[in-house]
Amino acid sequence: MTKADIVEKVALGTGLTKLETEAIIEGFLNTVIHALREGNGIEIRGFGSYKVKKKKARYARNPRTGEKVYVGDHFVPVFKFSKDFKSTVDSGMKAINVEQE
Repeated sequence: MTKADIVEKVALGTGLTKLETEAIIEGFLNTVIHALREGNGIEIRGFGSYKVKKKKARYARNPRTGEKVYVGDHFVPVFKFSKDFKSTVDSGMKAINVEQE
């Protein structure tokens, strides 16, 4: 599913125009990006939480040449799904698999 697909589904479900919906979704995504860039976490109850983790410096291997490459410490965004989200997906997938058998 792409961002355009999400915009279309949300627009159909809310009655907003695609243009209005796209602006809202872009605003949400930009808010998440800016909050994480400033070091703030975001928690959406029933969905999950976003935060930034620091990765330590290490040596990695270039898969093409096999050469060791130094990778300095850096920050990466991470997302952790809520328990409710996980159980909803699990039960939905189990229902699909039962139907297919």
